[in-house]
Amino acid sequence: MATAAAANTRSFAFDDRNIRWYKLGDFDYFVFAMLDVDRTRQVVDFIAKSEPNQQIFLHRHTALTNTIVLQGEHRLYEPDGSLKEVRPVGSYTSSAPGEPHREGAGAEDAIVFYSVRGKDGVLFEILDDKLNVAGTLAMADFIQAFEEQKQARS
Repeated sequence: MATAAAANTRSFAFDDRNIRWYKLGDFDYFVFAMLDVDRTRQVVDFIAKSEPNQQIFLHRHTALTNTIVLQGEHRLYEPDGSLKEVRPVGSYTSSAPGEPHREGAGAEDAIVFYSVRGKDGVLFEILDDKLNVAGTLAMADFIQAFEEQKQARS
């Protein structure tokens, strides 16, 4: 029954015209928009838009991360840049803290919703090519980004 309903469903493009995108520091190939930070539950929600056929910086998630692909393909790459996984539009994934990887898009922009859950402190480790920690993104960084983006919208 579910297969028949899915076969009759039309596809729609995600309309991001009313989203104000922001760069994250000097990082290339993606922009993001904060949606919410729940300090009590320690949940950070944001969306990211990756440029076609590009890979972002090498990193590791240090907290549970749930994603849903809203547009395009969410591609995951090994640290050496080889393709590891392709998540098509509509894919939902719940991932425990994990292995170093890069992320990116396929032939068109990828827009992915992220919900990072249940951890105070460091949420992402930024790695160099030798897998050494070169920097971090912590709960405090996302709180600051959320406040800055709220101010920019006012």
